[in-house]
Amino acid sequence: MTIDCSDLPPACQKDDAMNTGDKALLTSLFEAAVAAADPEQAIARFLPAPPKGRTVVVGAGKGAAQLAAAFEKLWGYPVEGVVVTRYGYGCKTRAVQVIEAAHPVPDAAGIAAAQALFATVAGLGPDDLVVALICGGGSALLPSPPGDLTLADEAALNRALLASGAPISVMNAIRKQVSGIKGGRLAAAAWPAQVVSLVVSDVPGDNPAQVASGPTVPDAVTRADARAMAAACRIDLTPRVADWLAGEAGAAPEPADPRFAGHQVHVIASARLSLEAAAARAAALGLPAVILSDAIEGEARDVGRVHAAIAREVAGRNRPFQAPVLILSGGETTVTLRGNGKGGRNSEFLLAFALAAEGLPLVALAADTDGIDGSEDNAGAFADGTTALRLRGAGIDGQEVLARNDAWSAFAALGDLFGPGPTGTNVNDFRAILVRKGPE
Repeated sequence: MTIDCSDLPPACQKDDAMNTGDKALLTSLFEAAVAAADPEQAIARFLPAPPKGRTVVVGAGKGAAQLAAAFEKLWGYPVEGVVVTRYGYGCKTRAVQVIEAAHPVPDAAGIAAAQALFATVAGLGPDDLVVALICGGGSALLPSPPGDLTLADEAALNRALLASGAPISVMNAIRKQVSGIKGGRLAAAAWPAQVVSLVVSDVPGDNPAQVASGPTVPDAVTRADARAMAAACRIDLTPRVADWLAGEAGAAPEPADPRFAGHQVHVIASARLSLEAAAARAAALGLPAVILSDAIEGEARDVGRVHAAIAREVAGRNRPFQAPVLILSGGETTVTLRGNGKGGRNSEFLLAFALAAEGLPLVALAADTDGIDGSEDNAGAFADGTTALRLRGAGIDGQEVLARNDAWSAFAALGDLFGPGPTGTNVNDFRAILVRKGPE
């Protein structure tokens, strides 16, 4: 079968080293996935009825500013409010204030943003409407240390969670119990106003209570559950945070709390919808596509090796899929820090994948749909069956680089980083692997 790449450079059909045609093909799939989570299209399907009173917008996440701008464009009534996003991720809005703060480790601007959100919902009545625009990244962007804890305590907690390799569900369960705003507390503060939460999911399973640690969506996970998770994952909590978690003061409100009665929660975009859009784009190019899962979790390097094993089975035995085939997957992997290199979970996934898939007739892209993967300014990277060979040719030991979490440096040396810039949305990891040929 010949893949129809007539609207892309002819080189996309070559079977040799990574080239611009391969990158153009994979980039077009990424763009289709991101477009499926376009803020304006996503919000338009879930606009609430206008209230008798005021309309107040609050929000947090890497795409919160774009969500606010889209809501303003669609709403058609007076609106006010505040949203917080990552530094460099803001955009122009008419009435909603955009505050920028640090991610992934919170800073003082994030505390000011959390305070501004509380001030925005204070004093509202039953005729008022709060529209909460929530997406990935909000956990770090909304620090609100409870009790006598400080910003330094919350920052230390975030660093410990990020270094632990724990699933995002575990991280957010703990964050909710060490916060004054997460776990539904912002929605509780808006009572008796009606709250409608419009959530762009970046978590496996699309549980809205997990996105941004659920500032407007309560969770049934208890303080005791959070303690058990921290112990099971051996998370290195500081004594002050451990002491707070050991007590019961300031526990997150429960879903049955009457302050949440009548609230609406809608997941307006997700990894599932984005992967389906990428598959449709592939089909338009004449390329069969399969979606493994939109909820894959685990160590990034281990998930990478599993994907490589699947690709090898396809290339060698035409199972479980027949080549040529595009294999898509999403979710949120994690990285347990072992070294001090540069990179993020998608580049680490792809380096482990490339080392295990050496020599196979394939090309691949792994990227974060928000446009940033980890600590640098790339979303992820490209790889193919020659990546491992090209690394050795550049004098780079791929396994040694992987051991110290330095995948960014490896792909930078090859010129294979992928950097689309901030996308204005976030539905988590996007992985596309094109296996070109099966067994002869």
